[in-house]
Amino acid sequence: MQTSQNRSTRTFMDYDSISQAMDGICAIYERKLKDLNPANRNITYDIGDLYNFIDGLADMSALVYDHSIQAYLPNDRHFLNITGSFSTLGRTSKLSFS
Repeated sequence: MQTSQNRSTRTFMDYDSISQAMDGICAIYERKLKDLNPANRNITYDIGDLYNFIDGLADMSALVYDHSIQAYLPNDRHFLNITGSFSTLGRTSKLSFS
């Protein structure tokens, strides 16, 4: 993930499954929402907001292991939209911060 054109904003994360990676992306977005809205203890967002966040990043990609060829295959940000792995998010998510 790279948040701006500055290469120093690159961050690498490792997850054991695509589902865990999707949960990690949601957590990153939720942290950003919390940082942007420190006075708001309840924040609601939907899947479209999450997709806009992903599309607004300078870069996001995923290397996904393919057992059939025993290699990692690169996927761009559109892979995240296509996989449907955000379906557990539902139509709307509500956050409560303590």
